Amino acid sequence: MRHYPATTQLPRWLVVGFISGFLAVIVFHQSAAALLHAMDLAKFSPYSMQPTAPWGVPQLWSLAFWGGVWGVILAAALARLDDAPLIIASAVFGAVLPTLVAWFVVAPLKGQPMAAGFAPLSMAIGPIVNGAWGLGTGIGLALFGRPRHSLNG
Repeated sequence: MRHYPATTQLPRWLVVGFISGFLAVIVFHQSAAALLHAMDLAKFSPYSMQPTAPWGVPQLWSLAFWGGVWGVILAAALARLDDAPLIIASAVFGAVLPTLVAWFVVAPLKGQPMAAGFAPLSMAIGPIVNGAWGLGTGIGLALFGRPRHSLNG
């Protein structure tokens, strides 16, 4: 499925990107995390309401907000990729870019080891949950990013 906005539709596309990314964290990202946690492959609990520093926002809502921000970035990137299949491109984007930023920017800022300490099993978690997020965001963009056409013309 390919669908990208006309230039006049870009602001709407970016808003849908935020909403899709936000909701994809709650539905897809955290479901993948729950599955990994249930299989004892991930030590963190999904749907966590533990406060995050520095403002004490529950972790789930912090993740969802940043999922929305990444959704805007994804939507902006997809607006420039004319020939990439939307949902596949979204899943690949999610598996790669947010994971690299988490490994090499966010983790060091939080005093955590880069790239999950380069432990292969721990490293696999990021691309899985973030790829699930990308898939969900791509589905949201595909479903809700299109302008609606009236049957009356």
